This record gives sequence, C-alpha cells and structure tokens, in this order.
Amino acid sequence: MLRIHRGVFVPKFCNGKWVLNEDTQTIEFEPIKDAELEKEDYVNTCGFNFRKTLNQLEELIFRQEFQRSDLTHDADVIVVQDIKNLVLFLAPSDIITKDFINFLHTFTVDRFLRALIIYFEYYLKMVEFVLIRRDEISGEKAQIQSEDTNEIKRIYSAQLTQHRLLLAREYSVIIMGENEMKPYYHITPIVNISNSIKDKRFHEAFLAFSTQVVWIAMHRRAFDYIDSEMNRLFRSEHFKLKRYAHINFTAAEANMLYGKNYRRVNYRAQNSPLIQELDHVASENLPMLWIGERKYRGTDLRIHQMELEYIVPDSQLALIDVCHGILGHPKKIYNTALNINWAAVRSQNYSEIYDPYQLIRQPALKIPNFDEEKLRKYAQKYNTYYHVRMLYERASKAVLDKWYRRDRIIEYFTTEGIINSVVVQCERELENDTYGPSVQEITDKFLERKKLLRRL
Repeated sequence: MLRIHRGVFVPKFCNGKWVLNEDTQTIEFEPIKDAELEKEDYVNTCGFNFRKTLNQLEELIFRQEFQRSDLTHDADVIVVQDIKNLVLFLAPSDIITKDFINFLHTFTVDRFLRALIIYFEYYLKMVEFVLIRRDEISGEKAQIQSEDTNEIKRIYSAQLTQHRLLLAREYSVIIMGENEMKPYYHITPIVNISNSIKDKRFHEAFLAFSTQVVWIAMHRRAFDYIDSEMNRLFRSEHFKLKRYAHINFTAAEANMLYGKNYRRVNYRAQNSPLIQELDHVASENLPMLWIGERKYRGTDLRIHQMELEYIVPDSQLALIDVCHGILGHPKKIYNTALNINWAAVRSQNYSEIYDPYQLIRQPALKIPNFDEEKLRKYAQKYNTYYHVRMLYERASKAVLDKWYRRDRIIEYFTTEGIINSVVVQCERELENDTYGPSVQEITDKFLERKKLLRRL
C-alpha cells in the first residue's frame, strides 16, 4: 500500500507489525513508535554533524541508488564498503567533494579503515576489562591483585600494541602521499609549498568519517571512548577537540591501554602515538609489518594468528571464528541503517553451540598463556618466498558519479522522482509488452556473474 509524499510514492506503513484482530477476524497494522526519532537527529563528530537515522523516504533512495549492488562480490554480507556507503549518505554536504569521494574509494583507505576497526575491536574489550578490574579492586569487597594478574595485563597490553602497530603502518602509507595517495598529498611537487588550509579541512573530514565508520562497525556503542581514542591517536593529548569527564584512566590503566612506547612531551615536539609506535618497534614484532604483503614463514604463533585475522576476507571471518564488529555478518539480520534486527536474529535459531557471528557468546578477551610474549623472542624466522595479493573490488565510474551528485539525486527523488518500489516495478512489468532481453544477453550476464563470484 502506497501514499504520495511530495510527488513520491512511499510505503504507507513506516514501522510496525501486522496482527490478527480477534473481534473482526481481520489483519490490522499496529505502528511502532521509533524511539530513535525522539532523540537528537545528529551526532557531532570532529565538528561535523552526521545524521543518526534515515527516514522512510531516504531509506528507499539509499537502497535504490547508493547501496552496494547485488552483482558485487559477497553482496549478502556486510563489508567495509557497506559501512562507507552508509556513512557517506549520512554525512553533511560540506565534506562531500570529488577529491574526498575518490580518496575514500581507494585500496589504501579501505585497508586503513579495516585495520582501524580491528584495532578498536580489541581496544574496547581492553577498556571493558580495565573498568571491570577497577570495580573488583575497590570498594568494601576489594580483591587483591596477584602477580599473575599483572602478567596477564602486560600480555594484553603488548597484544593491543601489536594491533596499533599495524594501524600505524596503514596510516603512514596515507600520510607519505605515495602511489595512489599522491594526488591527495598536501605539498605541491617541485615548489614544495604546503596547502595547509585545504589539508587541514581534508584531514578533519577524514577523521570524522573514520570515527563514524568505527562507531557503526562496533554496533553503535561506546561512542565517547571511540571518539576520545581517535583524538588521542591522530592528534595526541595536546590537541583533543573534546574531553570527556567520565573517561579518566589512572596512570597504570593508561600505561596498559596506550603501551610503553607512548610519550607525552612538549606540543612543539609531540608526535602522534601512531608514529611513536613506528619509531620503537621491537625486534620480535618486525615481521608483523609485512602482514598482508608477504606470507610469514616462522614459528611465532602470535604472528600467524594476526596474519590470519588480517588477510582473511570480511565475508569469511566466521570460518576462523573471529569477530570484527559487524563485518562479515549477514545483511538479512540488519536493517538498512545497519542496526541489528533482533527479531530476525531470533528466527535464525542461533545458540551457544551454533553461533558463527558471536551474537550469543559475545566477544571477549581470551586468557593468554603465561610467558607468551617472552617465548616469542626465541621464535625462528625463515626467508619469505611468497607475496600476498589482496583482492579489492573497485567502485565503477558510474557509482562515483552518483556520490558526486548525492544531494541533487536526493533532492530529485524528494520533489519529483518516483522510487522503484515493489508495487511500481510490478505495474511497469504488467505494462511492458516486450519479450525482454535476448538469450545472448542473458548468457553473457550469467557468465559475467559466475566469473565474479567464482574468482576465475
């Protein structure tokens, strides 16, 4: 059933369910009031206002024009590109520029955002661990910390540092301005003059965009901690845009979360914490810098574990029983705004035995073996013979052109365009008296689709 909204056909029933009326023996629609609509419509991130939700008309426009096509690889699961598309649609108009869109649709940025999501997956687990331990060692029933507890904390801190190291590697590729990042470098060649104003605006927009990507990937939870850590990683403590009063770690807790390489000095000589990680890389962590580039050959189990997490595609993370936020989850249990639909989850009959996406078990830190980091120093290393080539499906020129004209497309469908809903498609098919595509066109389309999915 449709209704007309400014010349646009949109479904009549927004949000609700169909129930049987026992008195009249008819099926009636019961609308459900969305609590999100009563809250603030925008979330401020690095000075930019990103919309929180989609209304019904915007959802139809996004699904028809901007959502990842069903013909792309792994279209039935959530990947980084799906989150990028949603954030771009919710982003304010002043950051939607041609350079920024081209920049976001590069392989380097895609790897950076994936490393950022993986890092915050472990960082939020560490923050939760710190807060729980803070409650356990304080109060009337305080527990005494043993040396084993401190050793486990040191191991957790070292493992978080390793993920931060890989994130720093991806970030350094961007700021060096080489290869596909060269058109976005802030220093003009030959004359060596920096375009500081443009670069500052570009950098702020990218940090705001990255924060939104991580927040959505983490099920839209702990925004304060994500925003605070993003500011610390890329700005340092001196230039934080916003400080949260409830986020106040002790010296011991901060040392555990930030690692032993973090140094806070005078703001004139302060480097970002990511660059500090690259300045002091432990010898046993050096092979990690080649993860995703070369196949590791050695006896270090920790490097093998991290390599598996980083090189396995998002759509196959369930095969190695690893969870990175919503990456790799099936789209059928999420709505268009990538909010989880618990009614759809219940229909999948997940349990503690069958829980491939860790929705029932809830991801948690695994208790490490003692002396795990010490044994890594004695691991053997062998020469590398194999290079890893990661597959990346680049956006077509037609898709990029749509993002250039995002605001005009939304305005067109809001004022005069007709959304291709199911009813409209059926009406057009009934009116159409042609025989459809030829056999050759159907065969070519099938072979092209098979080649894409099977990766021949």
